[in-house]
Amino acid sequence: MTSGSDSIVTVVEGDITGQDVDVIVNAANAKLLHGGGVAAAISRAGGPVIDEESRDWVVANGPVGPGVAAVTSAGDLAAGHVVHVVGPVFVPDGDSEDKLRRAVTTALDAALGLEASSVALPAISAGIYGYPPEEATLVIATEVAAWLGEHPGSFTDVRLVAFGANTADAFRSALRTLGS
Repeated sequence: MTSGSDSIVTVVEGDITGQDVDVIVNAANAKLLHGGGVAAAISRAGGPVIDEESRDWVVANGPVGPGVAAVTSAGDLAAGHVVHVVGPVFVPDGDSEDKLRRAVTTALDAALGLEASSVALPAISAGIYGYPPEEATLVIATEVAAWLGEHPGSFTDVRLVAFGANTADAFRSALRTLGS
């Protein structure tokens, strides 16, 4: 757990769909088809409204591109909204880190725009998109810390949610590396 600028960052091992926060972040694909990973879990737990609103969003706006967040309600989830962002497919020695940083910033900016005080983020791109969890969690934690430094007091509760002990440990290690 870390704190600073009135924001508390915690690592939570478990299912992001069970987080009682204002906003949960979904690691989505560009077409907002919630067929696997975090997206499927959110869609199943939240009910059909998330899929319906996602389809409507894509019809109105086109595929979700880098630096874009699609916002839907959270259906049956405890959260009020779901912010869908597209993380990068990992490419060694590519621009994956920049793209992941951008996805995190975009998600936090969208949550701020919703006047949220609490937000939960998964290990974006560390699943089927192949980003090594230790690297992804460090990038995510670093970007969250940097964003909070630039937006003091914006959120009271930021949760880095890991589905599994290894990813939770990687998030904790990342926060220790940052000295938080």
